[in-house]
Amino acid sequence: MDSIIFDLDGTLWDSRKTVSKSWSKVVQEVKYGQGEVTEDDLKKTMGLQIKDIAARLFDYLDEAKQMELILICCDREQVDLKREGGVLYPELEEVLQKLSSRYRLFIVSNCQEGYIESFYSYHGLERYFLDFENPGRTGLTKGENIKLLMERNNISAAVYVGDTQGDCDAAKFAGVPFVFANYGFGNPDSYDYLIDKPFDLVDLFL
Repeated sequence: MDSIIFDLDGTLWDSRKTVSKSWSKVVQEVKYGQGEVTEDDLKKTMGLQIKDIAARLFDYLDEAKQMELILICCDREQVDLKREGGVLYPELEEVLQKLSSRYRLFIVSNCQEGYIESFYSYHGLERYFLDFENPGRTGLTKGENIKLLMERNNISAAVYVGDTQGDCDAAKFAGVPFVFANYGFGNPDSYDYLIDKPFDLVDLFL
């Protein structure tokens, strides 16, 4: 194994507190918005692509308005995340520091362009990662983005670390072992490795 590829939400951090506040402000400001977006609402959308998140959260709107609203939300969240950040999982930077001494580290997330950059900007962790990919840049599925990133970086053997069924399916599509982050948001039907905290990766692979 030469590389470790990470999901972001539910694997490296939990941004729901900041994002729920940010999205709720947008929904309340936009004339066709209704209610608010709670942390629990966001938990139920983890692992989905943006179109499916919009359909679930804003089902009172037609598809065009759903996408218009969620893109406004995404723009606002990036501003707020760069200012407030999210909650990193325990000992994350120490784990990344140790793993990066032996492996190349990457991120593939089902997010819009700018979201991973916000994670980097607030928490200062960009130095541990060599590259990242997301459907906001490519329009591809997570599995396709894992394969794309592997091809671009000449990765011959990797694992994918994530927390949802979608992450499990993406790893299978890309032909890499799946490490289930049991502290995250999902409950996949299978996995190759299980971790209960980020530091378990050090015990597994170092």
